[in-house]
Amino acid sequence: MAATWGRCVFKVGRNILEPGTGAARRSGTGPGSLLLGSGSVRSSRRSFGTGGPGVRTRPLPAPLGCVFLLGGGFALYQTVKIRVQQHLAAEEAKVSAGGLKLTLYQYKTCPFCSKVRAFLDYHGLPYEIVEVNPVMRQEIKWSTYRKVPILMVDDDVQLNDSSVIISSLKTFLISKNRSVSEILRCYPEMKSKNDSGKEVTEYNNKYWVMLDEAETTELYPEKGMQKEEMKWRQWADDWLVHLISPNVYRTTAEALASFDYIVREGKFGTYEGFFAKYVGAAAMFIISKRLKNRHNLQDDVRQDLYKAVNDWVAAIGKKRKFMGGDQPNLADLAVYGVLRVMEGLQAFDDMMANTKVKHWYRRMERAALNHEGRK
Repeated sequence: MAATWGRCVFKVGRNILEPGTGAARRSGTGPGSLLLGSGSVRSSRRSFGTGGPGVRTRPLPAPLGCVFLLGGGFALYQTVKIRVQQHLAAEEAKVSAGGLKLTLYQYKTCPFCSKVRAFLDYHGLPYEIVEVNPVMRQEIKWSTYRKVPILMVDDDVQLNDSSVIISSLKTFLISKNRSVSEILRCYPEMKSKNDSGKEVTEYNNKYWVMLDEAETTELYPEKGMQKEEMKWRQWADDWLVHLISPNVYRTTAEALASFDYIVREGKFGTYEGFFAKYVGAAAMFIISKRLKNRHNLQDDVRQDLYKAVNDWVAAIGKKRKFMGGDQPNLADLAVYGVLRVMEGLQAFDDMMANTKVKHWYRRMERAALNHEGRK
């Protein structure tokens, strides 16, 4: 838009300074006249010449033309400057990602997908998003793995499971002498059946960042840092994430508000959205009660959320900005990613008002927004 405006202003300035060129020359009108179109002409005949009978044309003063030229030149300069900056930023981001092309298949409101986005955003890794329709899931019909998130690397290597995705990419960013496909072999699939007899897929070592001794020491300079990070990453997956649904679907009003957000942010057709909002909200209100019983939550599920969040803040302590110290580690990013999906809902507002998490959360928000992990 700036470039178009710049060219337009530049052209107008040239026409003013050079009578008989541009619109005036093409229309056969006198020197200095501007052809603005029939609508503009009728409303301003006394100001601009149209070549019609009885209308005098006057060339505009040269200083005004200079103003137009200078304005057009400045607009073009700003456009070029911005585009160069964008190009350099894109190149820098591409270098920081090792030249990888990343495509994330996700549900916007999925906490596991939000974890992956938090990691990518914090490290300034460029990625494309494919929003998956949660009903038909046509966008991932090509995959035998039918869950999200899925991260495709260079349209060739498929990474499944949020924790595997994060551990694999973190390993790649530090140990760049190995390809993503080589690193992925460190996280083998393990299929088993759960208590309901349903086959589930798990991944060994998914909380490990696969580095050599020197790289490990550099990433975790203090004793116990790696074990602490792994412990709280697993806590985010095994406990914190299970507090989200019972809290955002706690009442019928909250369930409707949650599904209104899900439909608004997700990929739904008109009828699918209507069905999902009302039928889905009713279903999830009932399911949330079952989840409360399954995970042995209190009748007031907010209290479990408050306790979990305060336990997290207490584990960080008063002397650290993040669990990772001055910069977030993978546990910080995991917890932030899970909690972030509640933003805009009553559960999030209550959590921020009734726990000690606010200052840490805002620091994480800034760190992700500013891509502080890129450096």
